[in-house]
Amino acid sequence: MESMNRKQLRNATDLEFEDISSEHFREYEFPGGEVVRINSPLKLHVSDSDAHRIFDANGESHYIPPEWIHLRWKTKDGEPHFVK
Repeated sequence: MESMNRKQLRNATDLEFEDISSEHFREYEFPGGEVVRINSPLKLHVSDSDAHRIFDANGESHYIPPEWIHLRWKTKDGEPHFVK
């Protein structure tokens, strides 16, 4: 599968997305111990309800509800550990 470019996000909403392309992956841990891992995340929007919308390098869109209890990510070499 061809990797997407962060400029290829087609956003038909009024939501603003932040660049998180410095992350190798992002993991959300839920109260029951379930983990959702998103590899190569590129863009993130956090809503007022704390839900996360993520666009990744495979062109997939993800919605993470606000009930998660832990967020983990790993940045690429030389990239900032926190961007927002």
